[in-house]
Amino acid sequence: MWLIALSVPLLPAIVMVSGHYRGKVASLCHRALAWALRLVRRGACVKSTHAFVFSNCTHGKVDSVLETFDLYAETHRSLCIGPQIGEVLDEVVRRVCPLLVLELGMHCGYSSVRLLRLLPPRGRLVTVELDPITADLGEEIILVAGFKHSQFQVLAHSSAEAIPTLHSFLESDQGTGDGINLVLMDHDPQQYLPDLLALEREELLCPSGCTVLLIKRNQRAENLRGILDHIRGRRADLIESTVMLSAALSP
Repeated sequence: MWLIALSVPLLPAIVMVSGHYRGKVASLCHRALAWALRLVRRGACVKSTHAFVFSNCTHGKVDSVLETFDLYAETHRSLCIGPQIGEVLDEVVRRVCPLLVLELGMHCGYSSVRLLRLLPPRGRLVTVELDPITADLGEEIILVAGFKHSQFQVLAHSSAEAIPTLHSFLESDQGTGDGINLVLMDHDPQQYLPDLLALEREELLCPSGCTVLLIKRNQRAENLRGILDHIRGRRADLIESTVMLSAALSP
């Protein structure tokens, strides 16, 4: 709400400029307001989801945590990918058997819990979440599900800030020094391609191959065209679904 309040003193300036650039200013104001509303609604959604899951699940039971997430989503708006897409995620994780997973976009912690429960004993998850409050709530849900800090790490940064720091994590983590085996992207779709390019540039992906999963929510197809074209250029066997897109990368 502070974003909306902050814009009030700027209204006179906006009105004066609008006479010359009415169309551009109107479009800019509309986009800014839509962005602020999405931010507020997202925060409310994450907090209410966390409160419901924390209060109603059986602590220490992974299946109970996931079932409570699904129960909440039956009657409330939720950012969770849900059981149907979750099964696709499960299938990929079982096939890849990754030792190191990078999740960009933690949200409520649903996907994090889903991933962690299928990782091998030496497997680790690094999850990146831009909003620090959301990151704290998601981390608490992971702990409620029964996982330990030795199995995961939460980075409360933007993806662009977090990716260059992953080298130190890999170097200090025995067994995962070969690189990232699985990347789940569920953050800003416009960052999908830049972040994949950054991961390649930093040589963070496993040299023997890495699987990239893209969550497609309500964004337009052109938002994913760039990264899909890039992946096709790397390897032809692209597996797609209506919501989750899976692609295998090799050097």
